[in-house]
Amino acid sequence: MRTSKTQVMAAAAAAAVTAAGLLTATTALTSPAHAAALQQDGPSYSVKTILNGANLRHANSRTGKREALTKPDDITQYGGNLYTAFQNGVGPQGQPAPDGNRDSTIVEFTPGGSVVAQWDVTGKVDGLTANPDTGDVIATVNEDLHSSLYDITGGTVVHYRYNEALPHHGGTDAISFFRGHMLISASAPGTTGASAPNAAYPAVYSVTLNSATHVATVEPYYGDGASAHQANLDHVGERTTLALTDPDSSEIVPSAAPRFRGDFMLNSQGDLELIFSSVHSSLWVLKIQQSIDDTAWPTGWNSTLYATDNAADTVNTVDSKLFWPGRAFVAVTPCNANTAPATCPGPGYPANYLGVLDMFTGKIVPVDLHGHALHPQGLVFFGGNSGSPTSAPTPGI
Repeated sequence: MRTSKTQVMAAAAAAAVTAAGLLTATTALTSPAHAAALQQDGPSYSVKTILNGANLRHANSRTGKREALTKPDDITQYGGNLYTAFQNGVGPQGQPAPDGNRDSTIVEFTPGGSVVAQWDVTGKVDGLTANPDTGDVIATVNEDLHSSLYDITGGTVVHYRYNEALPHHGGTDAISFFRGHMLISASAPGTTGASAPNAAYPAVYSVTLNSATHVATVEPYYGDGASAHQANLDHVGERTTLALTDPDSSEIVPSAAPRFRGDFMLNSQGDLELIFSSVHSSLWVLKIQQSIDDTAWPTGWNSTLYATDNAADTVNTVDSKLFWPGRAFVAVTPCNANTAPATCPGPGYPANYLGVLDMFTGKIVPVDLHGHALHPQGLVFFGGNSGSPTSAPTPGI
Protein backbone atom coordinates (compact mmCIF):
# COMPACT_ATOMS: atom_id res chain seq x y z
CA MET A 1 0.00 0.00 0.00
CA ARG A 2 1.10 3.51 -0.73
CA THR A 3 0.56 6.34 1.75
CA SER A 4 -0.47 9.81 0.62
CA LYS A 5 1.99 12.14 -1.09
CA THR A 6 1.64 14.59 1.79
CA GLN A 7 -0.60 13.84 4.74
CA VAL A 8 -1.86 17.22 5.87
CA MET A 9 -4.72 15.55 7.76
CA ALA A 10 -5.33 15.94 11.44
CA ALA A 11 -2.82 13.45 11.89
CA ALA A 12 -21.40 -3.84 -25.93
CA ALA A 13 -23.64 -4.46 -24.50
CA ALA A 14 -23.16 -7.72 -26.33
CA ALA A 15 -19.88 -8.89 -24.85
CA ALA A 16 -19.35 -12.62 -24.41
CA VAL A 17 -19.23 -14.41 -21.10
CA THR A 18 -15.68 -15.54 -20.36
CA ALA A 19 -13.97 -18.06 -18.14
CA ALA A 20 -12.61 -15.14 -16.14
CA GLY A 21 -16.01 -14.83 -14.52
CA LEU A 22 -17.39 -12.00 -16.65
CA LEU A 23 -21.10 -11.61 -17.15
CA THR A 24 -22.51 -10.29 -20.41
CA ALA A 25 -23.48 -6.65 -20.38
CA THR A 26 -27.14 -7.57 -20.64
CA THR A 27 -26.96 -9.97 -17.71
CA ALA A 28 -24.89 -7.50 -15.74
CA LEU A 29 -27.53 -4.83 -15.98
CA THR A 30 -30.45 -7.04 -15.01
CA SER A 31 -29.12 -9.77 -12.74
CA PRO A 32 -30.16 -10.05 -9.06
CA ALA A 33 -26.47 -10.41 -8.20
CA HIS A 34 -25.77 -6.96 -9.61
CA ALA A 35 -28.67 -5.47 -7.68
CA ALA A 36 -27.54 -7.17 -4.47
CA ALA A 37 -24.04 -5.82 -4.90
CA LEU A 38 -25.32 -2.23 -4.99
CA GLN A 39 -28.20 -2.36 -2.53
CA GLN A 40 -28.64 -3.10 1.12
CA ASP A 41 -31.59 -3.14 3.50
CA GLY A 42 -31.40 0.07 5.52
CA PRO A 43 -27.78 -0.34 6.67
CA SER A 44 -26.32 1.68 9.50
CA TYR A 45 -22.54 1.61 9.85
CA SER A 46 -20.91 2.25 13.22
CA VAL A 47 -17.16 2.66 13.80
CA LYS A 48 -15.29 1.66 16.94
CA THR A 49 -11.57 1.79 17.68
CA ILE A 50 -10.31 -1.52 19.03
CA LEU A 51 -6.53 -1.10 18.78
CA ASN A 52 -4.55 2.11 19.27
CA GLY A 53 -0.84 2.32 18.56
CA ALA A 54 -0.48 4.90 21.31
CA ASN A 55 -1.21 2.14 23.83
CA LEU A 56 1.28 -0.34 22.34
CA ARG A 57 5.06 -0.37 22.54
CA HIS A 58 8.12 -1.66 20.73
CA ALA A 59 11.85 -1.04 21.11
CA ASN A 60 13.33 1.63 18.84
CA SER A 61 15.89 -0.22 16.70
CA ARG A 62 18.50 2.53 17.18
CA THR A 63 18.03 3.65 20.78
CA GLY A 64 16.34 0.64 22.36
CA LYS A 65 13.85 3.02 23.95
CA ARG A 66 10.27 1.77 24.26
CA GLU A 67 7.98 3.83 22.06
CA ALA A 68 4.43 3.82 20.70
CA LEU A 69 3.46 2.09 17.46
CA THR A 70 2.39 4.30 14.56
CA LYS A 71 0.97 4.14 11.03
CA PRO A 72 -0.82 0.78 10.70
CA ASP A 73 -1.26 -0.18 7.08
CA ASP A 74 -2.11 -3.62 5.72
CA ILE A 75 -4.31 -6.06 7.65
CA THR A 76 -5.09 -9.75 7.28
CA GLN A 77 -6.72 -12.60 9.20
CA TYR A 78 -6.18 -16.29 9.84
CA GLY A 79 -7.20 -18.91 12.38
CA GLY A 80 -9.53 -16.75 14.46
CA ASN A 81 -7.14 -13.79 14.88
CA LEU A 82 -6.10 -10.77 12.85
CA TYR A 83 -2.72 -9.27 11.97
CA THR A 84 -1.70 -5.74 11.09
CA ALA A 85 1.61 -3.99 10.48
CA PHE A 86 2.56 -0.70 12.12
CA GLN A 87 5.16 1.03 9.94
CA ASN A 88 6.52 3.23 12.76
CA GLY A 89 7.67 6.04 10.47
CA VAL A 90 10.06 3.94 8.35
CA GLY A 91 10.44 5.21 4.78
CA PRO A 92 9.39 3.41 1.57
CA GLN A 93 13.00 2.49 0.76
CA GLY A 94 13.72 1.43 4.34
CA GLN A 95 14.93 4.86 5.42
CA PRO A 96 14.97 5.36 9.20
CA ALA A 97 12.20 7.30 10.92
CA PRO A 98 13.14 10.75 12.28
CA ASP A 99 14.00 9.13 15.64
CA GLY A 100 16.31 6.61 13.97
CA ASN A 101 13.99 3.61 14.14
CA ARG A 102 14.16 1.21 11.16
CA ASP A 103 11.66 -1.43 12.31
CA SER A 104 8.00 -2.04 11.58
CA THR A 105 5.92 -4.02 14.08
CA ILE A 106 3.54 -6.81 13.07
CA VAL A 107 0.81 -7.30 15.68
CA GLU A 108 -1.44 -10.34 16.08
CA PHE A 109 -4.67 -9.56 17.92
CA THR A 110 -8.06 -11.03 18.71
CA PRO A 111 -11.27 -9.82 17.05
CA GLY A 112 -11.92 -7.79 20.20
CA GLY A 113 -8.54 -6.04 20.04
CA SER A 114 -6.47 -7.95 22.63
CA VAL A 115 -2.83 -8.32 21.56
CA VAL A 116 -1.69 -11.93 21.21
CA ALA A 117 1.86 -11.44 19.92
CA GLN A 118 4.04 -8.95 18.06
CA TRP A 119 7.21 -9.06 16.00
CA ASP A 120 9.61 -6.32 14.87
CA VAL A 121 11.06 -6.62 11.35
CA THR A 122 13.55 -4.33 9.63
CA GLY A 123 12.01 -2.14 6.95
CA LYS A 124 8.62 -0.64 6.17
CA VAL A 125 5.99 -3.38 5.98
CA ASP A 126 3.62 -2.61 3.16
CA GLY A 127 2.14 -5.97 2.17
CA LEU A 128 0.83 -8.39 4.81
CA THR A 129 -1.12 -11.57 4.05
CA ALA A 130 -1.68 -14.95 5.69
CA ASN A 131 -1.28 -18.06 3.57
CA PRO A 132 -4.77 -19.65 3.79
CA ASP A 133 -3.30 -23.17 3.47
CA THR A 134 -0.47 -22.98 6.02
CA GLY A 135 -1.20 -19.99 8.24
CA ASP A 136 2.24 -18.49 7.51
CA VAL A 137 2.10 -14.69 7.63
CA ILE A 138 4.03 -13.10 4.76
CA ALA A 139 5.19 -9.48 4.95
CA THR A 140 6.93 -7.48 2.22
CA VAL A 141 9.08 -4.49 3.17
CA ASN A 142 10.15 -1.31 1.37
CA GLU A 143 7.64 -0.85 -1.44
CA ASP A 144 9.79 1.59 -3.42
CA LEU A 145 13.28 0.02 -3.34
CA HIS A 146 15.59 -2.32 -1.38
CA SER A 147 12.70 -4.72 -0.91
CA SER A 148 12.62 -8.18 0.69
CA LEU A 149 10.10 -10.27 2.60
CA TYR A 150 9.53 -12.02 5.89
CA ASP A 151 7.74 -15.28 6.70
CA ILE A 152 6.30 -15.69 10.19
CA THR A 153 5.74 -19.39 10.77
CA GLY A 154 5.04 -20.97 14.13
CA GLY A 155 5.87 -17.65 15.79
CA THR A 156 9.35 -17.55 14.21
CA VAL A 157 10.36 -14.79 11.78
CA VAL A 158 12.43 -15.81 8.74
CA HIS A 159 13.90 -13.20 6.41
CA TYR A 160 14.02 -13.90 2.64
CA ARG A 161 15.94 -11.94 0.03
CA TYR A 162 14.99 -11.92 -3.63
CA ASN A 163 17.14 -13.99 -5.97
CA GLU A 164 17.89 -11.04 -8.25
CA ALA A 165 17.64 -7.29 -8.54
CA LEU A 166 13.96 -6.76 -9.26
CA PRO A 167 13.64 -6.13 -13.01
CA HIS A 168 11.01 -3.42 -12.63
CA HIS A 169 13.51 -1.30 -10.64
CA GLY A 170 11.17 -0.78 -7.69
CA GLY A 171 9.95 -2.66 -4.61
CA THR A 172 7.25 -5.15 -3.66
CA ASP A 173 3.92 -4.68 -1.98
CA ALA A 174 0.71 -6.74 -1.63
CA ILE A 175 0.66 -10.53 -1.49
CA SER A 176 -2.13 -12.84 -2.68
CA PHE A 177 -2.26 -16.64 -2.82
CA PHE A 178 -3.87 -17.70 -6.07
CA ARG A 179 -4.14 -21.21 -7.53
CA GLY A 180 -0.84 -22.44 -6.15
CA HIS A 181 1.02 -19.17 -6.76
CA MET A 182 2.19 -16.59 -4.27
CA LEU A 183 1.62 -13.39 -6.26
CA ILE A 184 3.34 -10.18 -5.17
CA SER A 185 2.77 -6.78 -6.76
CA ALA A 186 5.76 -5.08 -8.37
CA SER A 187 5.33 -1.67 -6.78
CA ALA A 188 6.91 1.69 -7.60
CA PRO A 189 8.19 0.69 -11.06
CA GLY A 190 11.06 2.78 -12.34
CA THR A 191 12.22 4.11 -8.95
CA THR A 192 15.63 3.62 -10.56
CA GLY A 193 16.25 3.05 -14.25
CA ALA A 194 13.72 3.93 -16.95
CA SER A 195 10.57 5.63 -15.72
CA ALA A 196 7.11 4.07 -15.72
CA PRO A 197 5.04 3.15 -17.60
CA ASN A 198 7.41 0.69 -19.24
CA ALA A 199 6.11 -2.35 -21.10
CA ALA A 200 9.23 -4.31 -20.13
CA TYR A 201 8.46 -4.07 -16.40
CA PRO A 202 6.57 -6.86 -14.59
CA ALA A 203 3.41 -5.75 -12.79
CA VAL A 204 3.20 -8.89 -10.66
CA TYR A 205 5.66 -11.59 -9.63
CA SER A 206 5.02 -15.23 -8.87
CA VAL A 207 7.33 -15.89 -5.91
CA THR A 208 8.70 -19.18 -4.59
CA LEU A 209 10.38 -19.43 -1.19
CA ASN A 210 13.36 -21.72 -0.55
CA SER A 211 13.30 -22.45 3.17
CA ALA A 212 16.84 -23.89 3.08
CA THR A 213 18.54 -20.90 1.45
CA HIS A 214 16.07 -18.19 2.53
CA VAL A 215 15.88 -16.99 -1.07
CA ALA A 216 12.65 -15.81 -2.69
CA THR A 217 12.72 -16.51 -6.44
CA VAL A 218 10.69 -14.14 -8.60
CA GLU A 219 9.14 -14.89 -11.98
CA PRO A 220 7.15 -12.26 -13.92
CA TYR A 221 3.43 -13.08 -13.94
CA TYR A 222 2.27 -10.34 -16.32
CA GLY A 223 3.61 -6.94 -17.30
CA ASP A 224 2.80 -3.27 -16.89
CA GLY A 225 2.16 -3.08 -20.65
CA ALA A 226 0.13 -6.26 -21.10
CA SER A 227 -2.85 -6.52 -23.43
CA ALA A 228 -6.27 -6.52 -21.76
CA HIS A 229 -10.01 -6.27 -22.36
CA GLN A 230 -11.94 -3.31 -21.01
CA ALA A 231 -14.39 -4.24 -18.26
CA ASN A 232 -16.47 -1.06 -17.87
CA LEU A 233 -19.92 -1.58 -19.35
CA ASP A 234 -19.68 1.34 -21.77
CA HIS A 235 -16.67 -0.27 -23.49
CA VAL A 236 -16.87 -3.86 -22.30
CA GLY A 237 -14.80 -6.34 -24.28
CA GLU A 238 -12.83 -3.76 -26.25
CA ARG A 239 -9.08 -4.40 -26.44
CA THR A 240 -6.64 -2.06 -24.71
CA THR A 241 -3.01 -2.00 -23.64
CA LEU A 242 -2.12 -1.43 -20.00
CA ALA A 243 0.31 1.33 -19.04
CA LEU A 244 0.60 0.75 -15.30
CA THR A 245 2.63 3.06 -13.09
CA ASP A 246 1.51 2.01 -9.62
CA PRO A 247 0.80 -1.72 -8.98
CA ASP A 248 -0.21 -1.81 -5.34
CA SER A 249 -2.77 -3.81 -3.36
CA SER A 250 -4.30 -7.09 -4.51
CA GLU A 251 -7.15 -9.43 -3.60
CA ILE A 252 -8.78 -12.70 -4.60
CA VAL A 253 -12.37 -11.98 -5.62
CA PRO A 254 -14.77 -14.17 -3.58
CA SER A 255 -17.47 -16.39 -5.02
CA ALA A 256 -20.21 -14.07 -3.71
CA ALA A 257 -19.04 -11.17 -5.88
CA PRO A 258 -21.27 -10.27 -8.84
CA ARG A 259 -18.37 -10.40 -11.30
CA PHE A 260 -14.88 -11.84 -11.72
CA ARG A 261 -15.56 -14.55 -9.13
CA GLY A 262 -12.38 -16.35 -8.12
CA ASP A 263 -10.09 -14.02 -10.07
CA PHE A 264 -6.87 -12.38 -8.92
CA MET A 265 -7.34 -8.61 -8.73
CA LEU A 266 -4.46 -6.12 -8.89
CA ASN A 267 -5.05 -2.49 -7.99
CA SER A 268 -2.93 0.05 -9.86
CA GLN A 269 -3.65 2.70 -7.28
CA GLY A 270 -2.36 5.89 -8.89
CA ASP A 271 -3.77 4.90 -12.30
CA LEU A 272 -7.32 4.32 -10.97
CA GLU A 273 -7.46 0.86 -12.52
CA LEU A 274 -8.29 -2.65 -11.29
CA ILE A 275 -6.94 -5.57 -13.32
CA PHE A 276 -8.71 -8.94 -13.05
CA SER A 277 -7.28 -12.25 -14.24
CA SER A 278 -8.26 -15.88 -14.09
CA VAL A 279 -4.97 -16.75 -15.81
CA HIS A 280 -1.99 -14.48 -16.42
CA SER A 281 -2.69 -14.31 -20.16
CA SER A 282 -6.31 -13.14 -19.86
CA LEU A 283 -6.70 -9.70 -18.31
CA TRP A 284 -9.68 -7.38 -17.84
CA VAL A 285 -9.23 -3.79 -16.68
CA LEU A 286 -11.89 -1.80 -14.82
CA LYS A 287 -11.35 1.95 -14.73
CA ILE A 288 -12.60 3.34 -11.41
CA GLN A 289 -13.81 6.73 -10.27
CA GLN A 290 -11.24 7.32 -7.52
CA SER A 291 -7.92 6.01 -6.33
CA ILE A 292 -8.40 3.21 -3.81
CA ASP A 293 -6.23 1.07 -1.59
CA ASP A 294 -7.76 -2.12 -0.19
CA THR A 295 -10.96 -3.78 -1.38
CA ALA A 296 -12.92 -6.17 0.86
CA TRP A 297 -16.06 -8.21 0.36
CA PRO A 298 -18.20 -9.36 3.33
CA THR A 299 -17.53 -12.95 4.41
CA GLY A 300 -21.12 -13.21 5.64
CA TRP A 301 -24.15 -11.00 6.03
CA ASN A 302 -23.35 -10.35 9.72
CA SER A 303 -19.55 -10.13 9.38
CA THR A 304 -17.42 -7.25 10.70
CA LEU A 305 -15.19 -4.99 8.65
CA TYR A 306 -11.76 -4.24 10.16
CA ALA A 307 -10.00 -1.10 8.92
CA THR A 308 -6.65 0.48 9.67
CA ASP A 309 -6.38 4.26 9.93
CA ASN A 310 -2.79 5.17 9.05
CA ALA A 311 -3.17 8.80 10.12
CA ALA A 312 -4.81 8.06 13.49
CA ASP A 313 -2.57 5.04 14.35
CA THR A 314 -5.64 2.88 14.98
CA VAL A 315 -7.41 -0.31 13.96
CA ASN A 316 -11.18 0.01 13.86
CA THR A 317 -14.26 -2.11 13.38
CA VAL A 318 -17.16 -1.14 11.14
CA ASP A 319 -20.36 -2.94 12.09
CA SER A 320 -23.74 -3.04 10.41
CA LYS A 321 -26.95 -4.96 10.92
CA LEU A 322 -26.45 -6.34 7.41
CA PHE A 323 -23.41 -6.60 5.14
CA TRP A 324 -24.66 -8.01 1.87
CA PRO A 325 -22.18 -10.62 0.55
CA GLY A 326 -20.74 -9.62 -2.79
CA ARG A 327 -20.74 -5.91 -2.11
CA ALA A 328 -17.24 -4.46 -2.66
CA PHE A 329 -16.12 -2.06 0.08
CA VAL A 330 -13.09 0.07 -0.73
CA ALA A 331 -10.68 2.35 1.10
CA VAL A 332 -10.83 5.43 -1.14
CA THR A 333 -7.49 7.27 -1.25
CA PRO A 334 -7.85 10.41 -3.41
CA CYS A 335 -4.40 11.70 -2.45
CA ASN A 336 -2.81 8.60 -4.01
CA ALA A 337 -4.08 9.38 -7.51
CA ASN A 338 -1.32 10.27 -9.96
CA THR A 339 -3.09 13.59 -10.49
CA ALA A 340 -3.21 14.53 -6.78
CA PRO A 341 -1.49 17.77 -5.74
CA ALA A 342 1.72 17.70 -3.71
CA THR A 343 -0.15 19.12 -0.71
CA CYS A 344 -3.09 16.84 -0.05
CA PRO A 345 -5.91 16.67 1.06
CA GLY A 346 -7.00 19.69 -0.91
CA PRO A 347 -9.79 20.90 -3.19
CA GLY A 348 -11.21 17.93 -5.08
CA TYR A 349 -8.93 15.52 -3.20
CA PRO A 350 -10.41 14.78 0.25
CA ALA A 351 -8.94 12.60 2.97
CA ASN A 352 -9.42 8.82 2.77
CA TYR A 353 -12.97 7.55 3.15
CA LEU A 354 -14.89 4.28 3.02
CA GLY A 355 -16.83 3.62 -0.17
CA VAL A 356 -18.75 0.97 -2.09
CA LEU A 357 -17.52 0.07 -5.58
CA ASP A 358 -19.78 -0.81 -8.50
CA MET A 359 -17.81 -3.62 -10.17
CA PHE A 360 -19.58 -2.98 -13.51
CA THR A 361 -19.16 0.78 -13.92
CA GLY A 362 -16.25 1.66 -11.61
CA LYS A 363 -18.35 4.20 -9.74
CA ILE A 364 -17.83 4.60 -5.99
CA VAL A 365 -20.43 5.71 -3.45
CA PRO A 366 -19.26 7.01 -0.04
CA VAL A 367 -20.48 5.11 3.03
CA ASP A 368 -22.11 7.14 5.79
CA LEU A 369 -20.37 6.22 9.06
CA HIS A 370 -21.29 6.85 12.67
CA GLY A 371 -19.06 6.86 15.75
CA HIS A 372 -15.30 7.38 15.52
CA ALA A 373 -13.93 9.22 12.50
CA LEU A 374 -12.31 6.81 10.03
CA HIS A 375 -9.85 7.41 7.21
CA PRO A 376 -9.27 3.80 6.10
CA GLN A 377 -6.20 2.27 4.50
CA GLY A 378 -6.21 -1.50 4.99
CA LEU A 379 -9.49 -3.48 4.98
CA VAL A 380 -10.49 -7.05 5.82
CA PHE A 381 -13.79 -8.69 6.71
CA PHE A 382 -13.88 -11.21 9.53
CA GLY A 383 -16.44 -13.69 10.80
CA GLY A 384 -20.11 -13.72 9.96
CA ASN A 385 -22.73 -16.20 8.86
CA SER A 386 -22.42 -17.22 5.22
CA GLY A 387 -26.10 -18.16 5.09
CA SER A 388 -28.90 -15.93 3.83
CA PRO A 389 -30.49 -13.13 5.86
CA THR A 390 -34.19 -13.32 6.53
CA SER A 391 -35.10 -10.64 3.98
CA ALA A 392 -33.81 -9.55 0.62
CA PRO A 393 -32.05 -6.19 0.29
CA THR A 394 -33.84 -3.05 -0.78
CA PRO A 395 -32.29 0.07 -2.29
CA GLY A 396 -30.14 2.25 -0.12
CA ILE A 397 -26.53 2.86 0.82
